[in-house]
Amino acid sequence: MSALAIKDLGKSFGGLRVTAGVTLALEAGERRLIIGPNGAGKTTLFNLITGELKPDDGAIALFGRDITALPTRARPHLGLARTYQIITLFAQETLLHNVTLSLLGLSPLRWSPFRRLDRQAVLIERARAALASVGLEALAGRPLAQTSYGERRRVEIAMALVQQPKVLLLDEPFAGLSVDERKDVRRLLASIPRDVTMLMIEHDMDVALELADRITLMHFGQIVVEGSRAEVVAHPRTREVYFGS
Repeated sequence: MSALAIKDLGKSFGGLRVTAGVTLALEAGERRLIIGPNGAGKTTLFNLITGELKPDDGAIALFGRDITALPTRARPHLGLARTYQIITLFAQETLLHNVTLSLLGLSPLRWSPFRRLDRQAVLIERARAALASVGLEALAGRPLAQTSYGERRRVEIAMALVQQPKVLLLDEPFAGLSVDERKDVRRLLASIPRDVTMLMIEHDMDVALELADRITLMHFGQIVVEGSRAEVVAHPRTREVYFGS
């Protein structure tokens, strides 16, 4: 049984076909990299998987369960988590508060303006552990606005990991990072245990290829090449997509 199985997934915005017949299967523990030029449909595919967009056709299954029509809020309960290409965190709140908030979606407590989050000892403990796992425990009490861009990327990953996902979607986790920050995030992602299946979009090929077991190349909303690193890099369609020849 595949950890994540997508079959004939399609989505259009008006007359623009953004994904067309996308079929993809990830085995449990796999690290899959999705590459492709801007406009290839990569982030749209993520939005379809997480339920932020509704597909026009096709199906999505998580460990054999059809989640195509499942509400977005229900999917994390089945083990699906993601990060975003554009970081959208609470800049004035502390790192600890941001990570604790990410736990509320899986907690029966939910968020309430009348309940003090800092008194939820179990959630706070889990959030601290998540920050420790990404090397940020010492900064737990610092406002997010006072951290570097690379540290914010790691906070976002901590927010996803604290939900104990079985399948983790990473949308350009190296975007905007310095050389040293890329090294930190690369080490972090490499340390995630294999009981977490990872699907990653990334433009930084040198860094991302080191993490991938298999690579999928998308172009104009379709999968055009799929295989190992060597197979995809050597494929003539890859050269055509990226270099026009």
